[in-house]
Amino acid sequence: MKKNPIYAVVDIETTGTDPQVDRIIQFGCALIENGEIVTRFSTDVNPGRSISPQIQHLTGITNKQVNKAPYFEDIALTIHHLLAETIFVAHNIYFDYSFLNKELQRCGAPELKIPGIDTVELSQIFFPTEKSFRLGDLSESFGLIHDNPHQADSDAQVTAEVFLMLEQKIRRLPLLTLKMILSLSDQLGMETGAYINRIYEEMKEHPDSLKDGLQVIDGLVLRKKDLAYFESAVYETEKYPLSKKQKERVFSKQLTYRKEQSRMMNDVYKHFTDGEEKNLFIEAATGIGKTFGYLFPISYFAQPEKPVIVSTVSIMLQNQLFDKDIPFTNRFAERKLQATVLKSHRHYLDLQRFRETLKNPLKQKQYALYQMRVLVWLLETETGDLDELQLINFNHIFWRDTAHRGTDLLKKDDPLYKEDFVRFLYKKAEQSNLLIVNHAFLMQESFRKQPLLPKQASLIIDEAHHLPDVVKRTALQTIPIYGFQKRVTQAREEGQLFDQAIELLEKLPEEKRYVELYSRTLLDIVEDLKDFAYELEQLLNVNRRDQLQESVIEKLQFDQLSLEGEKLIRKIEMYLNDLEEVQRKVRLEIERQLESFSVSERMKLTELFQLFSEVTHLAECFDIFVNQWDAHWVKEYRTDKKGLTVLAVNDLSAGIIKKASWYPDYEHILYTGGTLVFGKNRDYLPNKLGIDDFSVKVLSDPYDYEQSARLYIPKLPIEIHEVSDAEFAEYISKTVQEAARQEDRPILVLFTSHEVLRKTYAHLHQPMMNEGREVLAQGISGTREKLLKRFYHSKNSILLGADSFWEGVDLPGDSLQLLIVTRLPFENPNRPLVKAEYAYLEAQGINSFTGEALPKASMRLRQALGRLIRSENDHGVLLVLDRRLVRTKYGKRMLRALPRKLPVEDLTLEDTMASIHEFFKEKG
Repeated sequence: MKKNPIYAVVDIETTGTDPQVDRIIQFGCALIENGEIVTRFSTDVNPGRSISPQIQHLTGITNKQVNKAPYFEDIALTIHHLLAETIFVAHNIYFDYSFLNKELQRCGAPELKIPGIDTVELSQIFFPTEKSFRLGDLSESFGLIHDNPHQADSDAQVTAEVFLMLEQKIRRLPLLTLKMILSLSDQLGMETGAYINRIYEEMKEHPDSLKDGLQVIDGLVLRKKDLAYFESAVYETEKYPLSKKQKERVFSKQLTYRKEQSRMMNDVYKHFTDGEEKNLFIEAATGIGKTFGYLFPISYFAQPEKPVIVSTVSIMLQNQLFDKDIPFTNRFAERKLQATVLKSHRHYLDLQRFRETLKNPLKQKQYALYQMRVLVWLLETETGDLDELQLINFNHIFWRDTAHRGTDLLKKDDPLYKEDFVRFLYKKAEQSNLLIVNHAFLMQESFRKQPLLPKQASLIIDEAHHLPDVVKRTALQTIPIYGFQKRVTQAREEGQLFDQAIELLEKLPEEKRYVELYSRTLLDIVEDLKDFAYELEQLLNVNRRDQLQESVIEKLQFDQLSLEGEKLIRKIEMYLNDLEEVQRKVRLEIERQLESFSVSERMKLTELFQLFSEVTHLAECFDIFVNQWDAHWVKEYRTDKKGLTVLAVNDLSAGIIKKASWYPDYEHILYTGGTLVFGKNRDYLPNKLGIDDFSVKVLSDPYDYEQSARLYIPKLPIEIHEVSDAEFAEYISKTVQEAARQEDRPILVLFTSHEVLRKTYAHLHQPMMNEGREVLAQGISGTREKLLKRFYHSKNSILLGADSFWEGVDLPGDSLQLLIVTRLPFENPNRPLVKAEYAYLEAQGINSFTGEALPKASMRLRQALGRLIRSENDHGVLLVLDRRLVRTKYGKRMLRALPRKLPVEDLTLEDTMASIHEFFKEKG
């Protein structure tokens, strides 16, 4: 690569992705020399064919625009001469370089043979914590002007600016870090690695000293950690401000006094400092300022010796509490909240394990990209929390190799031991008066050998209405038979887990023999489990050609299992007992001699211990499945999307949190959320959680729904419960199209059935795309986070969602003003597990419909309405396509559970559309 090269940053727009049939419609190029953009060139190109409506919508390039533009044949040589002697740079170079070359060759021009650099790969490495590496998302993140996304001139300009930022970032890196990245860069595409090498060689000539805040430990450059010690007040500080006057003095006109929020603050303070009852439930609607309503009062009594634990529903909300709500509270709190976000150790990077991957790097591109990305991230992170990398999942083998496995298996005399992220996390927690966890982490506390949460603490459960479902998911145990078979097969492959473990245990001959026996016995168990599943299929008359099956197995039915099935149960139980004894002996001896094993050896032993844990879990689950028949156990035979068998055990009593081992540890617990009660029934959630010592308080909703919202339940030409899914989907799509053509604003459509959602998308997608409206669908158009982001930034997209889209979706202001509910959100009573749960409730004397199905559906409908009105300035329309809401007694109960002054309109569909238009017209 030349010393002072010219970089040609290129972008092309095309009629499609296949160079055999598609053509270029726009070419853009920005030339960079000596760190500056020196010239630009762009042109429209006549493709000699019509541009599809989808491409016109995506790019904004119309047939009329390119009609008088030159054909590519006319400009092929010009473009070739422009790019000659340059280094080709593109955002996803594999498309632009290849497509452009095919077009040059088609037109008789010479093939491009210049070097190429991919800015996507560079961004993934050197901007490690970006949410997305799409060009539009990067430009937004960096504040770059990108007026015309998906137009070649604008895209080339922004790519050039990103490329210059990348080079600046690379040149600021420590030389040692860049050297390690360079050693892995042979996996990068085209000449991207050579580009990094050129910068490294230049930097090596004038090396800089290590910047403040960085340190080198065992060859890794790390950011130094700063442990903030909790500062207790030396003198008596102000008492908690109970009265309005006292609060206004504290808020100093920077914060508006809110009556209901103040009431919540006082209730929270009194509950934890002088409460008689253990459990307090406070329903606080969105807009009251619920989070500040409990954070402010706890700041007056929370201490590291007796911290407050806040549990919320998701990691995203944990981070929001830490990044946004606590700094805001500390602006007003005299005694500052010092918080630590606690997550399971698997959410953190193990530095010792990561260093080992660098010693013998796996020659695989994605693996190397992650290694390089982490090397840069280590200069920035103090926590080692993998969620900072904002990946969609951590399923890649690299994360299996480097994710933390707990402090027990760390090598204590290793230089990186003192820098371990999980050990630092626990030190921070000891200095914190506020610990932030999520519900799943809280529920797992019952299963930990060593508890991670302090006992002398106060507990706040935010978003408490989610707790029963989280408990249910946490308590679910499964035996994925074919998944387990795959795991065993991989472990037994040549050079894999068992071969590695047997080699490591040469110095422990008895344990080596045990592991060899263990490996062979696992094969027998796998075969017997498959045979056992076959016997269950015969018992249940399962059709193997049907996918996604669910069957609940009852005791009377299970008693009819064949003699062969009974024999298999006894064999599997005997094998599992033998394996657990082998595991105990091997683990005991390895742990006794743990210090004699190196870090790389411990990584292999950790994999063995992980398999041991999986076998223990399988043994526990199998024992419940075949032997325990108390009413709260529900056993399922399932098949997944691939038709593979999964045995599942559900504990319907798991929601009784009084049974949780952590429950007695807390003298006072606060449960809060936006939807905790169902109409006048305030006992629904406490009863569901098995709590009898409680009080419930409901704070008044702050919004003027009479002015800000409308609920429409139009008269329909069809009876939705008498038509097929296909007919209903067709009707929904027609209604959505009518609303979309009338209202040029984003529309969220909520479903209770994924099948109906998919069929509706099939009807809507093409006609709406032809009209310039993007239709996004859960399970089709990307992850939940990406869908919400695209929807939030769109002017008029249509988003089809189910499940999690009913709640926890924050789309403020104009982002969401029209919400369509296709069907009342009842669970399907014919699903075997739902039917079993309802039968369990009936056996306890609880009416399954009025005591469970109706309150749950009502609360989901309230949560859906909560998506529309999230501030005093919001306004919106809820359109429900289910007439049961006005025709049935239970529908009217659901209506009464909605805000009292919410206007309800029962009109024809035509009049509904006219009224909606008038409502939005009034709101401007």
